[in-house]
Order: sequence, then structure tokens, then C-alpha cells
Amino acid sequence: MRRLVSTSSSQAGFTLIEMIVVIFILGLLATYVAPKIIGKTDDAKIVKAKADIRGFETALDMYKLDNGSYPTTEQGLVALVEKPGTGNVSKWREGGYLKKRKISKDPWGNEYVYVSPGSNGDVDLSSYGADGIPGGEGNDKDINNWDIE
Repeated sequence: MRRLVSTSSSQAGFTLIEMIVVIFILGLLATYVAPKIIGKTDDAKIVKAKADIRGFETALDMYKLDNGSYPTTEQGLVALVEKPGTGNVSKWREGGYLKKRKISKDPWGNEYVYVSPGSNGDVDLSSYGADGIPGGEGNDKDINNWDIE
């Protein structure tokens, strides 16, 4: 005995109206959620730049404790990973002062700016932000060691 199972066409799947409603709801959710997620990427880059600058400051302080002064502007941050050829560096720490033994770029791919002696303290450290040039607002705003709390 064979049984035939019949299904009515109204139970076969989603209707066009149901699909449109689901797509509309997903579109509304994306409209509200996407800008909040995308904006956090820029905030994370700013936080990373500030953390990098703080890390450089700590390494520079260790350098000064060992050698009596900060690296000059000409020696730059490279003096934290490579022994400078000039200056009083007889007590320069073997292996350098940074864990990774390299000077990282800022989160936007630009070099950090180092000046010693600085006009705002013993050393000035900066990232010029997303645009890579001094000044700016928002994501282009400079991140300076003397402004970090």
C-alpha cells in the first residue's frame, strides 16, 4: 500500500513578501550596527599609537639610565635597537631596549617623529595620525607624548 503525501503549495517555502520583510529587517540592522563597528577601527589605531609612544618613552628612560642622556634627534629611535656610533654609549644594553628589537611604524604606516631635546619635555614623540602630516582633526589629529594622559 502506497501512500501519497501531498503538500499544498502554501506550505512549500517562503513567500515573496516574507523574503522582502527579512531583507528589509537585515538592512535596518546593518544601517545601525555597521557604523558603530567601523568607527571602532579608528579608535583602536589611536589607542595603539598611544601605547607605542608610552612604550618608546619607557625604553628611552632605560636608555637614559644606562647612558646618562637620551639619544639625540639624529640618532633617533633607532638607538633603542642599534648601538649608536657616536656619543657616550659605553653602557648601551646588549640586545637593545625594545623587546621586538625593531622600531615599529605607527598604525597608519608612518614613522614616529622623535626630537631630543624636545620643545615640550626632554623628548618629543609624535604620530601625525591618519594623514601623516602635522596638525589635523579627528583621525588626522596628531598624537603627542605630552598630550597623553
